[in-house]
Amino acid sequence: MAHMLVHRGLGNKRLVENTIQAFSYCFKKKYGIETDLQVTKDNKIICFHDFTLKKFKINKNISDLSLKEIQSVGKKFKFEIPEINKLIKISKNRHYIMLELKSLFSKKSILKLLKLTKKHRNFCITSFKEENIKNIYKIRKNLKLGLLFASTSKPEKIIKKSKNPYVKLLVMEKKFLGNRKLLNIKKPIYFYTARSKLLRKKYKDRNLIFEYI
Repeated sequence: MAHMLVHRGLGNKRLVENTIQAFSYCFKKKYGIETDLQVTKDNKIICFHDFTLKKFKINKNISDLSLKEIQSVGKKFKFEIPEINKLIKISKNRHYIMLELKSLFSKKSILKLLKLTKKHRNFCITSFKEENIKNIYKIRKNLKLGLLFASTSKPEKIIKKSKNPYVKLLVMEKKFLGNRKLLNIKKPIYFYTARSKLLRKKYKDRNLIFEYI
């Protein structure tokens, strides 16, 4: 059966991405979610896509700010930038979570992430940064770890990378949906981001990361 995940929890156009409100909406609709993880200056792991706060017209990096500073900015715009532990709590181990590591996580941050997800079973960890996946694999080989690929990636490179033991699944841009060579890979493949309902209908047998339920 195909696996469907909501990109950044964007199940409704009225909701803000990567927020508890958005995640809760998706879980209520019985869908899993994909979310992005960043690390703050005080080593707190938050659900946030961007490396900076420029979307709030603040030219500062997430890695240079404490959790308290970041959350105070969110409150001004009337939404919460949540820590990952809040997401895990509301998922209640019933809804699938794909955690994408945006930055290169230090060993300290990786250990914290593994501690926070220790009792959770229904999740995977992915990243465009292969070093993140390698470093986690050295510590916990049994985790579902995935490598992300952009639309510019060469199919030959994707196939080669898929053979590494630390790559348990692959996540690639939707342009590869029709690539037969890639579909022969004997590991789970997810495709992002399926914004069109027609696209979702056409490829309903594939694992899709989509927006708007």
